[in-house]
Amino acid sequence: MTAARTPDLLATIVAATRRGVEVRSQSRPVAELEHVQGRQPDGRGFVEAVRSSPAPRVIAECKRRSPSKGILRSDYDPAGHARDYEDAGAAAISVLTEPTFFDGSPADLRDVRAVVRVPLLRKDFIVSDYQVHEAAWLGADAILLIVAAVDDRLLKQLLVVARGRRLAVLVEVHDETELARAIDAGAEVIGVNSRNLRTLNVGPEVHRRLVERMPDYAIKVAESGITSGDDMRRLGAAGYDAFLVGERLMSQPDPGAALRELRAS
Repeated sequence: MTAARTPDLLATIVAATRRGVEVRSQSRPVAELEHVQGRQPDGRGFVEAVRSSPAPRVIAECKRRSPSKGILRSDYDPAGHARDYEDAGAAAISVLTEPTFFDGSPADLRDVRAVVRVPLLRKDFIVSDYQVHEAAWLGADAILLIVAAVDDRLLKQLLVVARGRRLAVLVEVHDETELARAIDAGAEVIGVNSRNLRTLNVGPEVHRRLVERMPDYAIKVAESGITSGDDMRRLGAAGYDAFLVGERLMSQPDPGAALRELRAS
């Protein structure tokens, strides 16, 4: 008897993402996204924020839902949460724009950009040039690229397109093989996500294991499983420059106050 195969959540999300891109590109062609009027992405500002702003440097995340925890906030207000994060000292703000599994929307990023000045990261499953141009058009300063979601050719291509749009890139990895691929592609800001996107299991030891293998020039970001000031001090001592925190903040009654408390603890 053959054992049941664990569903590959990442592959499912990527497939849904590709379908969504096809729909959006029909209503708003990429030519409309390639020319941003007014404010341009400030990728350099994002890099400086996660490397040099006052510690502890937190990329505070706006997201309504996660596949592992379900609905995090029924009263989700990304613009309001972002204002509170900025007031609480966030180095940057991450906005989850994936609609099917995280209840996000590209419009959320646009709404957040209208009310805050800190650098913005578009967090999504980016698998096409269209999404990169869309991120710049919506007001992002940086995008997330997940190594596990793309092959080497596409990873390098998306990095080139992003840099051409003056977007910084947070390249996310989960193991040694993905880290080697990120370094080979030319990643400068590398995030280590301790949550396996295929199974949703969290393995905090991944943070320690991979930071030891990163090049000195890399800006290092720890993602997932960060719930306390002690976590940030431990990871900072290990070599991380910044911390991406989402569920810990969004599940609290007041996300802004939760960030202020986290940074002060």
